[in-house]
Amino acid sequence: MLATTLPLGAVGCNEAPSQAGAFPKLKVVAFQPIARSVTDYNTFTSRTAAVKTVQIRARVTGYLLDHFNFQEGDRVKEKQVLCEIDPRPYKAVYDQAVANAAQTKAHLERLGRDYERERALFAKGAVSQEDYDKYAGDLKEAQATNNSASAAVAAAKLNLDFTKVRSPVTGKISRRMVDPGNLVKADDTILTNVVTEDPIWAYFDVDDQTFMRVNKRLKEATGGLASLPDVEMRVTGETAWPHQGKINFVDNQVDAGTGTMRMRGVFPNKDGKLVPGLFGRVRVPLGEPHEAFLVPDRAVDTDQGQKVLYLVSRDNKVEKRPVELAGLHDGLREISRGIKRGDRVIVEELQRVRPGMDVEVAQKK
Repeated sequence: MLATTLPLGAVGCNEAPSQAGAFPKLKVVAFQPIARSVTDYNTFTSRTAAVKTVQIRARVTGYLLDHFNFQEGDRVKEKQVLCEIDPRPYKAVYDQAVANAAQTKAHLERLGRDYERERALFAKGAVSQEDYDKYAGDLKEAQATNNSASAAVAAAKLNLDFTKVRSPVTGKISRRMVDPGNLVKADDTILTNVVTEDPIWAYFDVDDQTFMRVNKRLKEATGGLASLPDVEMRVTGETAWPHQGKINFVDNQVDAGTGTMRMRGVFPNKDGKLVPGLFGRVRVPLGEPHEAFLVPDRAVDTDQGQKVLYLVSRDNKVEKRPVELAGLHDGLREISRGIKRGDRVIVEELQRVRPGMDVEVAQKK
Protein backbone atom coordinates (compact mmCIF):
# COMPACT_ATOMS: atom_id res chain seq x y z
CA MET A 1 0.00 0.00 0.00
CA LEU A 2 1.46 3.36 -1.03
CA ALA A 3 1.67 6.22 1.48
CA THR A 4 0.09 9.55 0.43
CA THR A 5 2.30 12.62 0.81
CA LEU A 6 0.59 16.04 1.19
CA PRO A 7 2.24 19.35 0.26
CA LEU A 8 3.74 21.15 3.23
CA GLY A 9 1.81 24.38 2.55
CA ALA A 10 -1.55 22.69 2.61
CA VAL A 11 -1.43 21.91 6.29
CA GLY A 12 -3.90 24.16 8.25
CA CYS A 13 -4.82 26.26 5.22
CA ASN A 14 -8.42 26.63 6.42
CA GLU A 15 -7.61 27.82 9.96
CA ALA A 16 -8.51 31.45 11.01
CA PRO A 17 -5.54 33.85 11.40
CA SER A 18 -4.31 34.53 14.90
CA GLN A 19 -5.64 37.74 16.64
CA ALA A 20 -2.76 37.98 19.05
CA GLY A 21 -1.04 40.75 17.06
CA ALA A 22 -4.09 43.11 16.69
CA PHE A 23 -3.50 46.72 17.97
CA PRO A 24 -5.95 48.38 20.43
CA LYS A 25 -7.83 51.51 19.31
CA LEU A 26 -6.22 54.88 20.04
CA LYS A 27 -7.89 56.65 22.93
CA VAL A 28 -8.51 60.36 22.34
CA VAL A 29 -10.05 63.15 24.39
CA ALA A 30 -12.85 65.01 22.63
CA PHE A 31 -14.25 68.43 23.47
CA GLN A 32 -17.67 69.77 22.56
CA PRO A 33 -17.44 73.40 21.39
CA ILE A 34 -18.73 75.97 23.86
CA ALA A 35 -21.30 78.43 22.52
CA ARG A 36 -21.33 81.76 24.28
CA SER A 37 -21.36 85.52 23.73
CA VAL A 38 -17.88 87.00 23.25
CA THR A 39 -16.32 90.32 22.31
CA ASP A 40 -13.20 90.80 20.20
CA TYR A 41 -10.45 92.91 21.75
CA ASN A 42 -7.11 94.41 20.90
CA THR A 43 -4.60 94.93 23.70
CA PHE A 44 -2.09 97.79 23.88
CA THR A 45 0.69 98.89 26.19
CA SER A 46 -0.35 101.83 28.35
CA ARG A 47 1.13 104.22 30.89
CA THR A 48 -0.81 105.92 33.64
CA ALA A 49 -0.73 109.66 34.26
CA ALA A 50 -2.28 112.01 36.79
CA VAL A 51 -5.19 114.16 35.65
CA LYS A 52 -3.50 117.14 37.35
CA THR A 53 0.17 117.55 38.23
CA VAL A 54 0.96 120.80 40.02
CA GLN A 55 4.39 122.16 40.90
CA ILE A 56 4.16 124.08 44.15
CA ARG A 57 6.29 127.23 43.73
CA ALA A 58 6.94 130.17 46.00
CA ARG A 59 4.69 133.09 45.04
CA VAL A 60 6.70 135.65 47.01
CA THR A 61 10.40 136.03 47.86
CA GLY A 62 11.49 135.39 51.43
CA TYR A 63 12.93 132.96 53.92
CA LEU A 64 11.18 129.64 54.47
CA LEU A 65 10.00 129.09 58.04
CA ASP A 66 10.87 125.86 59.81
CA HIS A 67 7.42 124.30 59.97
CA PHE A 68 5.91 122.05 57.31
CA ASN A 69 2.26 121.03 57.67
CA PHE A 70 2.50 117.77 55.71
CA GLN A 71 4.27 114.43 55.73
CA GLU A 72 6.21 113.63 52.58
CA GLY A 73 4.20 111.26 50.37
CA ASP A 74 0.99 111.98 52.29
CA ARG A 75 -2.40 113.00 50.92
CA VAL A 76 -3.25 116.69 51.19
CA LYS A 77 -6.47 118.60 50.65
CA GLU A 78 -7.20 121.55 48.41
CA LYS A 79 -6.27 124.90 50.06
CA GLN A 80 -4.39 123.13 52.88
CA VAL A 81 -1.45 125.23 54.17
CA LEU A 82 1.75 123.31 53.38
CA CYS A 83 4.42 125.70 54.66
CA GLU A 84 5.00 129.41 55.28
CA ILE A 85 7.40 132.10 54.13
CA ASP A 86 8.39 134.76 56.66
CA PRO A 87 5.36 137.11 56.55
CA ARG A 88 6.75 140.05 58.56
CA PRO A 89 8.03 142.18 55.63
CA TYR A 90 4.77 141.70 53.78
CA LYS A 91 2.72 142.42 56.90
CA ALA A 92 4.54 145.76 57.24
CA VAL A 93 3.84 146.64 53.60
CA TYR A 94 0.20 145.68 54.06
CA ASP A 95 -0.19 147.83 57.18
CA GLN A 96 1.40 150.79 55.39
CA ALA A 97 -0.95 150.35 52.43
CA VAL A 98 -3.96 150.22 54.76
CA ALA A 99 -2.84 153.47 56.45
CA ASN A 100 -2.32 155.21 53.11
CA ALA A 101 -5.74 154.08 51.98
CA ALA A 102 -7.32 155.49 55.15
CA GLN A 103 -5.55 158.82 54.59
CA THR A 104 -6.67 159.12 50.96
CA LYS A 105 -10.20 158.17 51.92
CA ALA A 106 -10.37 160.92 54.55
CA HIS A 107 -8.98 163.42 52.05
CA LEU A 108 -11.58 162.30 49.49
CA GLU A 109 -14.44 162.72 51.95
CA ARG A 110 -13.29 166.27 52.86
CA LEU A 111 -13.00 167.30 49.23
CA GLY A 112 -16.40 165.78 48.56
CA ARG A 113 -18.00 168.04 51.18
CA ASP A 114 -16.13 171.08 49.82
CA TYR A 115 -17.33 170.27 46.32
CA GLU A 116 -20.99 170.01 47.42
CA ARG A 117 -20.83 173.42 49.06
CA GLU A 118 -19.13 174.94 46.04
CA ARG A 119 -21.71 173.45 43.70
CA ALA A 120 -24.58 174.98 45.72
CA LEU A 121 -22.92 178.42 45.59
CA PHE A 122 -22.19 178.05 41.88
CA ALA A 123 -25.88 177.36 41.22
CA LYS A 124 -26.70 180.68 42.91
CA GLY A 125 -24.01 182.52 40.96
CA ALA A 126 -21.96 183.22 44.10
CA VAL A 127 -18.71 181.70 42.78
CA SER A 128 -16.96 181.83 39.45
CA GLN A 129 -16.69 178.99 36.93
CA GLU A 130 -12.97 178.82 37.57
CA ASP A 131 -13.40 178.16 41.30
CA TYR A 132 -16.07 175.56 40.64
CA ASP A 133 -13.88 173.72 38.09
CA LYS A 134 -10.99 173.74 40.57
CA TYR A 135 -13.06 172.00 43.28
CA ALA A 136 -14.44 169.49 40.76
CA GLY A 137 -10.93 168.69 39.53
CA ASP A 138 -9.56 168.27 43.06
CA LEU A 139 -12.37 165.82 43.85
CA LYS A 140 -11.61 163.66 40.80
CA GLU A 141 -7.90 163.60 41.67
CA ALA A 142 -8.75 162.51 45.20
CA GLN A 143 -11.02 159.75 43.88
CA ALA A 144 -8.20 158.42 41.65
CA THR A 145 -5.72 158.57 44.52
CA ASN A 146 -8.13 156.69 46.75
CA ASN A 147 -8.63 154.01 44.08
CA SER A 148 -4.87 153.63 43.74
CA ALA A 149 -4.48 153.27 47.51
CA SER A 150 -7.23 150.63 47.60
CA ALA A 151 -5.44 148.69 44.85
CA ALA A 152 -2.19 148.89 46.81
CA VAL A 153 -3.99 147.40 49.83
CA ALA A 154 -5.31 144.54 47.68
CA ALA A 155 -1.83 143.83 46.25
CA ALA A 156 -0.22 143.91 49.69
CA LYS A 157 -2.94 141.63 51.06
CA LEU A 158 -2.40 139.22 48.18
CA ASN A 159 1.37 139.06 48.82
CA LEU A 160 0.74 138.58 52.52
CA ASP A 161 -1.61 135.68 51.75
CA PHE A 162 1.01 134.16 49.43
CA THR A 163 3.37 133.75 52.38
CA LYS A 164 1.16 130.82 53.35
CA VAL A 165 1.85 128.19 50.66
CA ARG A 166 -1.34 126.22 49.96
CA SER A 167 -2.10 123.15 47.88
CA PRO A 168 -4.20 124.08 44.83
CA VAL A 169 -5.63 120.55 44.48
CA THR A 170 -6.48 117.49 46.55
CA GLY A 171 -3.97 114.73 45.94
CA LYS A 172 -0.74 113.07 46.95
CA ILE A 173 2.25 115.26 47.77
CA SER A 174 5.88 114.54 46.96
CA ARG A 175 8.97 115.22 49.06
CA ARG A 176 10.01 118.76 49.95
CA MET A 177 12.58 120.26 47.58
CA VAL A 178 13.83 123.06 49.90
CA ASP A 179 14.80 122.87 53.55
CA PRO A 180 13.57 125.44 56.09
CA GLY A 181 15.69 128.57 56.46
CA ASN A 182 16.52 128.87 52.75
CA LEU A 183 15.72 131.93 50.68
CA VAL A 184 13.06 131.18 48.09
CA LYS A 185 12.38 133.35 45.04
CA ALA A 186 8.95 134.30 43.80
CA ASP A 187 7.69 132.19 40.85
CA ASP A 188 11.06 130.43 40.64
CA THR A 189 11.74 128.10 43.57
CA ILE A 190 9.93 124.73 43.42
CA LEU A 191 8.96 123.64 46.93
CA THR A 192 7.26 120.29 46.09
CA ASN A 193 4.58 118.91 43.76
CA VAL A 194 1.11 117.41 44.11
CA VAL A 195 -0.63 114.92 41.81
CA THR A 196 -4.31 114.04 41.80
CA GLU A 197 -5.25 110.38 42.29
CA ASP A 198 -8.91 109.92 41.40
CA PRO A 199 -9.60 109.53 38.55
CA ILE A 200 -6.40 108.59 36.72
CA TRP A 201 -5.53 108.63 33.02
CA ALA A 202 -3.89 105.94 30.90
CA TYR A 203 -2.32 106.82 27.53
CA PHE A 204 -1.91 104.16 24.82
CA ASP A 205 -1.08 104.08 21.10
CA VAL A 206 -3.32 102.06 18.77
CA ASP A 207 -2.70 100.79 15.25
CA ASP A 208 -4.51 102.30 12.30
CA GLN A 209 -6.99 99.42 11.96
CA THR A 210 -8.13 99.71 15.55
CA PHE A 211 -8.26 103.50 15.27
CA MET A 212 -10.53 103.31 12.22
CA ARG A 213 -12.94 101.04 14.10
CA VAL A 214 -13.00 103.30 17.14
CA ASN A 215 -13.28 106.40 14.96
CA LYS A 216 -16.25 104.87 13.12
CA ARG A 217 -18.00 104.34 16.44
CA LEU A 218 -17.15 107.88 17.47
CA LYS A 219 -18.73 109.33 14.32
CA GLU A 220 -21.83 107.15 14.75
CA ALA A 221 -22.22 107.94 18.45
CA THR A 222 -24.68 110.69 19.27
CA GLY A 223 -23.06 111.28 22.66
CA GLY A 224 -19.51 111.72 21.38
CA LEU A 225 -16.75 110.17 23.46
CA ALA A 226 -19.22 109.34 26.21
CA SER A 227 -20.91 106.85 23.87
CA LEU A 228 -17.75 104.87 23.13
CA PRO A 229 -17.44 101.39 24.65
CA ASP A 230 -15.74 100.79 27.97
CA VAL A 231 -12.06 99.88 28.03
CA GLU A 232 -10.31 97.69 30.56
CA MET A 233 -6.86 97.92 32.08
CA ARG A 234 -4.48 95.89 34.19
CA VAL A 235 -1.04 96.77 35.52
CA THR A 236 1.98 94.73 36.58
CA GLY A 237 1.03 91.89 38.90
CA GLU A 238 -2.62 91.74 37.83
CA THR A 239 -3.93 88.84 35.75
CA ALA A 240 -7.57 89.84 35.30
CA TRP A 241 -8.85 93.21 34.01
CA PRO A 242 -9.95 94.88 37.28
CA HIS A 243 -9.99 98.50 36.09
CA GLN A 244 -12.96 99.66 34.01
CA GLY A 245 -12.76 103.00 32.21
CA LYS A 246 -13.82 105.07 29.21
CA ILE A 247 -11.95 106.56 26.27
CA ASN A 248 -12.00 110.33 26.80
CA PHE A 249 -9.41 111.54 24.28
CA VAL A 250 -8.41 110.72 20.69
CA ASP A 251 -5.51 112.68 19.23
CA ASN A 252 -5.91 114.78 16.08
CA GLN A 253 -3.24 113.12 13.92
CA VAL A 254 -1.41 109.84 13.37
CA ASP A 255 2.23 109.70 14.46
CA ALA A 256 4.18 109.52 11.20
CA GLY A 257 7.06 107.66 12.86
CA THR A 258 5.04 104.82 14.38
CA GLY A 259 1.83 104.86 12.36
CA THR A 260 -0.22 104.88 15.55
CA MET A 261 -2.81 107.14 17.08
CA ARG A 262 -2.56 108.31 20.70
CA MET A 263 -5.66 107.65 22.84
CA ARG A 264 -6.43 108.08 26.50
CA GLY A 265 -8.69 106.29 28.92
CA VAL A 266 -9.96 107.61 32.26
CA PHE A 267 -10.29 105.16 35.17
CA PRO A 268 -11.75 105.51 38.68
CA ASN A 269 -9.09 105.19 41.38
CA LYS A 270 -10.86 105.62 44.70
CA ASP A 271 -8.62 103.14 46.51
CA GLY A 272 -5.45 104.81 45.21
CA LYS A 273 -3.94 101.55 43.89
CA LEU A 274 -3.01 103.19 40.60
CA VAL A 275 -0.24 105.79 40.63
CA PRO A 276 1.07 107.94 37.77
CA GLY A 277 3.79 106.38 35.63
CA LEU A 278 2.74 102.71 35.85
CA PHE A 279 3.07 100.56 32.74
CA GLY A 280 0.06 98.38 32.00
CA ARG A 281 -2.15 96.90 29.31
CA VAL A 282 -5.38 98.41 27.99
CA ARG A 283 -7.95 96.20 26.27
CA VAL A 284 -10.11 97.92 23.64
CA PRO A 285 -13.28 96.21 22.31
CA LEU A 286 -13.39 96.01 18.52
CA GLY A 287 -17.11 95.40 18.13
CA GLU A 288 -20.33 94.43 19.76
CA PRO A 289 -20.74 91.12 21.66
CA HIS A 290 -21.63 88.19 19.38
CA GLU A 291 -22.36 84.47 19.67
CA ALA A 292 -19.41 82.19 18.90
CA PHE A 293 -18.15 78.61 19.16
CA LEU A 294 -15.03 78.21 21.29
CA VAL A 295 -12.53 75.34 21.54
CA PRO A 296 -9.21 74.97 23.37
CA ASP A 297 -6.48 76.70 21.38
CA ARG A 298 -4.31 73.56 21.53
CA ALA A 299 -6.89 71.70 19.41
CA VAL A 300 -6.02 73.78 16.33
CA ASP A 301 -3.51 72.20 13.92
CA THR A 302 -1.98 73.40 10.68
CA ASP A 303 -1.92 71.44 7.42
CA GLN A 304 -0.04 73.11 4.56
CA GLY A 305 -0.92 76.56 5.82
CA GLN A 306 -4.57 75.72 6.41
CA LYS A 307 -5.92 75.69 9.98
CA VAL A 308 -7.68 72.40 10.70
CA LEU A 309 -9.46 70.57 13.50
CA TYR A 310 -9.63 66.81 13.96
CA LEU A 311 -13.13 65.67 14.85
CA VAL A 312 -14.67 62.32 15.80
CA SER A 313 -17.63 61.26 13.66
CA ARG A 314 -20.68 59.38 14.89
CA ASP A 315 -19.05 56.03 14.06
CA ASN A 316 -15.90 57.08 15.99
CA LYS A 317 -13.74 57.74 12.96
CA VAL A 318 -11.34 60.67 12.71
CA GLU A 319 -12.34 63.49 10.37
CA LYS A 320 -10.09 66.40 9.37
CA ARG A 321 -11.96 69.63 8.80
CA PRO A 322 -10.57 73.01 7.64
CA VAL A 323 -11.70 75.94 9.80
CA GLU A 324 -11.38 79.70 10.05
CA LEU A 325 -10.14 81.22 13.30
CA ALA A 326 -11.02 84.42 15.11
CA GLY A 327 -9.96 85.88 18.45
CA LEU A 328 -8.70 84.23 21.63
CA HIS A 329 -11.02 84.48 24.65
CA ASP A 330 -9.75 83.34 28.06
CA GLY A 331 -7.56 80.66 26.50
CA LEU A 332 -10.28 79.42 24.13
CA ARG A 333 -10.07 80.00 20.38
CA GLU A 334 -13.11 81.28 18.51
CA ILE A 335 -13.92 79.27 15.38
CA SER A 336 -15.72 81.56 13.00
CA ARG A 337 -16.35 78.90 10.35
CA GLY A 338 -16.11 75.10 10.14
CA ILE A 339 -17.81 73.64 13.23
CA LYS A 340 -21.31 73.35 14.59
CA ARG A 341 -23.06 72.54 17.84
CA GLY A 342 -22.55 68.92 18.96
CA ASP A 343 -19.24 68.34 17.11
CA ARG A 344 -16.59 66.41 19.00
CA VAL A 345 -13.18 68.05 18.65
CA ILE A 346 -10.03 66.10 19.45
CA VAL A 347 -7.83 68.09 21.83
CA GLU A 348 -5.08 65.53 22.52
CA GLU A 349 -2.99 63.00 20.56
CA LEU A 350 -3.07 65.26 17.48
CA GLN A 351 0.30 63.92 16.32
CA ARG A 352 -1.01 60.33 16.21
CA VAL A 353 -4.48 60.70 14.68
CA ARG A 354 -5.10 60.32 10.96
CA PRO A 355 -8.28 60.87 8.92
CA GLY A 356 -10.39 57.70 8.79
CA MET A 357 -8.77 56.12 11.86
CA ASP A 358 -11.00 54.29 14.33
CA VAL A 359 -10.61 55.75 17.82
CA GLU A 360 -12.00 55.30 21.28
CA VAL A 361 -13.41 58.56 22.68
CA ALA A 362 -13.14 59.91 26.20
CA GLN A 363 -15.66 62.77 26.12
CA LYS A 364 -14.58 66.08 27.71
CA LYS A 365 -17.08 68.88 28.14
